[in-house]
Amino acid sequence: MMLNPKFRFYFLLIGLSFIGGFFIHATLTEDDKMQREFETYYKIYSLASPDKLVFAGESVPLTDFDIQERYDREILTNVYWQSQTLLMIKRAHKFFPIIEPILAKNGIPDDMKYLALAESGLQNVVSPAGASGYWQILEATAKNYGLEVSADVDERYHIEKSTEAACRYFKEAYKVFNSWSLVAASYNMGIDGVRKQLQQQGVTNYYDLLLNTETSRYVFRTLAIKEIIERPRSYGFNVTNNHKYAQVPTVKIKVTRTIPDLIKYSLDNGCNYKVLKLMNPWLRNKSLTVQSGKFYYIELPKDRLIKTDYKDKINNDTIDVEQTHVGE
Repeated sequence: MMLNPKFRFYFLLIGLSFIGGFFIHATLTEDDKMQREFETYYKIYSLASPDKLVFAGESVPLTDFDIQERYDREILTNVYWQSQTLLMIKRAHKFFPIIEPILAKNGIPDDMKYLALAESGLQNVVSPAGASGYWQILEATAKNYGLEVSADVDERYHIEKSTEAACRYFKEAYKVFNSWSLVAASYNMGIDGVRKQLQQQGVTNYYDLLLNTETSRYVFRTLAIKEIIERPRSYGFNVTNNHKYAQVPTVKIKVTRTIPDLIKYSLDNGCNYKVLKLMNPWLRNKSLTVQSGKFYYIELPKDRLIKTDYKDKINNDTIDVEQTHVGE
């Protein structure tokens, strides 16, 4: 069958185009090919500013160009630092259920929980200045707000107790500033530091203050973290619940007397020293001295303790140390 001359012409053009494309592609260097693929597949997007932002019931004045740009810096930094932000999303699922009821009990806005992520990423880290734990508390401040810091015990590393201490600080700061944004700024800069800047600059709110770079970024970083945690898919983060970190069910062991050897104690009670320290990071030594009239709660994984002889002694996920081996 003879093809129409017009179709023969079209087929010829297609053939020549294919041959020409093949020839051009064949003459490209590996660097050229890689560059073409990079330009085709690798895309980075700027992000539109939200119409509204609220922190602890206080509106953020995004119509101010400075406020919009400072927020933009932090949302871009945290969206494109994907590994760090993914880890914060996963850790928040583990620790927020512990933090939230403590904030609520103390009458503190729920949004203040995001300060713990901004401070430490919900890790027990130590800053160059010596601030430690989930809430990054200095030793003198910790003692001032009722936390024990000693050779054996450092309650800055205790999630519940350090959150209670943070709440005591928040309440004190709110009495001074009557603004949660200023309370948040003061958590980074100190109450006296923020109060001095308000007086010197003749303003009354955080968003009108000119501050050092760290504190200037601090509240906006908290805002960006809050926005991503609350709407992760809007920022490209897809984390299924089974990928998030979960709380480990534990049994609390009431300790009323000294444990001379925590390594032996952990092994005698169906555990090991690594797990004991992971579950109780506030234990800072290989022994625990208990003063007369004082007590602590050591937590061990429930799935391990129920495999020991103590399973029948557990009551409401609690057991007394006298009912376990004490590592002697």
